[in-house]
Amino acid sequence: MITIRLQRVGKAKHASYRLIVSDKTKDTHDKYVELLGTYNPHDKETGIKFLADRIKYWLSVGASTSNTVNNLLVKIGISTGKKKKSVYLSKSRQAKIEEKKKASAAVSAKATSAEAAAVPAETKTETPAV
Repeated sequence: MITIRLQRVGKAKHASYRLIVSDKTKDTHDKYVELLGTYNPHDKETGIKFLADRIKYWLSVGASTSNTVNNLLVKIGISTGKKKKSVYLSKSRQAKIEEKKKASAAVSAKATSAEAAAVPAETKTETPAV
């Protein structure tokens, strides 16, 4: 299976990436089929330099993209569709996030019930019986 993905290059703590076409089972630092461009996340204005016609060719042939590459292609308009979730969370991390959501929901529920209890009930005025 051919895939379009990023290959990390650059200095330590100052990464830049190459957009490459390679076999999905090979390491990104192994030989690749074709270089399609570069991506520098530190340069927001001119950091993305892709060869759009070659990317469209590889997509038409049936190459898949990694989630991050898909998001970049959607961002610059080469590919259409929705962005994909590109960050993997472990099950333990997902459980911690769910616990935080439940705790914050419980706190907000208590706050709304406390506000409702703090509002005094309407006082009824009794009319004297004649």
